Amino acid sequence: MRLHKKFLIATVLFALAGAVPAQTGRSMHVDLKDTRLANGLRVITVEDHTTPVIAVAVTYNVGSRNEREGRTGFAHLFEHMMFQGSENVGKSEHFMLIQNNGGTMNGTTNEDRTNYFEALPSNQLELALYLESDRMRSLAVNQENLDNQRNVVQEERRIGLDNAPYGKSGEIQQALMYDNFAYKHDTIGSMADLNAASVADVQAFFKMYYAPNNAVLTVVGDFKTADALATIKKYFENIPRQPDPPAVDMTEPEQKAERRTSVDDMLARATRVSIAYKTVPGNTADFYALQVLANVLGGGGGFGGGGGGSSSRLNQKLLREKEMVTGINSNAQENRGVGGFYVTGTLRQSVKTEDVEAAVYEEIARLQKEPIADWELQKAKSGARRNFINGLQSSLARANSIGQYAVYYGDPNLINTRLDKVSAVTKEDVQRVANKYLVQTNRTVVITVPKGGGGRGGPQSGAMQPNVSQ
Repeated sequence: MRLHKKFLIATVLFALAGAVPAQTGRSMHVDLKDTRLANGLRVITVEDHTTPVIAVAVTYNVGSRNEREGRTGFAHLFEHMMFQGSENVGKSEHFMLIQNNGGTMNGTTNEDRTNYFEALPSNQLELALYLESDRMRSLAVNQENLDNQRNVVQEERRIGLDNAPYGKSGEIQQALMYDNFAYKHDTIGSMADLNAASVADVQAFFKMYYAPNNAVLTVVGDFKTADALATIKKYFENIPRQPDPPAVDMTEPEQKAERRTSVDDMLARATRVSIAYKTVPGNTADFYALQVLANVLGGGGGFGGGGGGSSSRLNQKLLREKEMVTGINSNAQENRGVGGFYVTGTLRQSVKTEDVEAAVYEEIARLQKEPIADWELQKAKSGARRNFINGLQSSLARANSIGQYAVYYGDPNLINTRLDKVSAVTKEDVQRVANKYLVQTNRTVVITVPKGGGGRGGPQSGAMQPNVSQ
């Protein structure tokens, strides 16, 4: 039966928006096939005939942690460079071909990986594979494209970091918190390093990291696995393998004392307190306990989001009862190396930063002294489960998650076991990690103060007033 064109378009857009459930029933299970090509490319395929769409994600095992001092921003630069054309695809033609065929696409970069992805009607699977393979094989890395995209990235930094309220505070906290360069610098890179990048530098970076043996290709949606694998081999298997990139040193020395600084911000309208604690890599028992802790404490666990929300302890105490802040949250960051546990609060006028800090530490001390309530544990787990499943409804979301799990941990099947790891967290686990990681000697505090008289409780002079001891 042929679908009416308008019905097909509506169905595709509905699916791309993530509105069609990936699985039904009480449990979610993704049936995946794991294949390795001769050149080292790992291929994960998931058949799902719920809707006539496909999603393709290429996750490269490269992020800002792979960069060296003096050459930061390269991973993020390539997020832009990868759309500048290749041997058989013109500049920006990738965008046009995807959009003209009813699809959507993008790319993202963080410390631990870079990914590129498309979602299209299922009859356009070959187009997506062709486009991804052509730029993996023959990206146009030349002076013109480098200069053009370097300017784009620098403007992105100006808008999103240098000239944004609180934009510099996160970068400063990251640099103060970490000692190992892998996580010490911001993903977007510095202006000086971007200016210093040569075509030879960028070409070497591409050859080393954008190779089939350093990538995972994930395809999810309405296709037959045998046909999809045949097409994948056709386009990808003849791309030459490259030497494996060097391993990244992610070790982080133990912090011996609190670190803190203040930042004057002429664009901020309210004082902000940001407290960070070094923690553990993702996909560990302590990581999942910290996710539950973040939901209970501030309502933003990071893994699938919520579970705490307005009923979280910091929201109840600092926002509702004491009316000290206009907003506050906590978050447990997932890194392949040492992660971070963050508490961030924006102060009401005339409230002192030391009072907000004291109130936060008081709530943390409560968590350390006594187990959380049964209802708090259940609410955190239920919220994590709901948001995790909702976030995987679309083929594109599943493709990106599977690719990330494969690159981060070598385990694409984590999509099926991750909720079990959260369910295994006990009240005693939450109390234990609170005592282990949320301690004074392990924290880094950044106070952001509106510049010029409206300090509301923070230091008032100087761009930064560091008070750092090791």
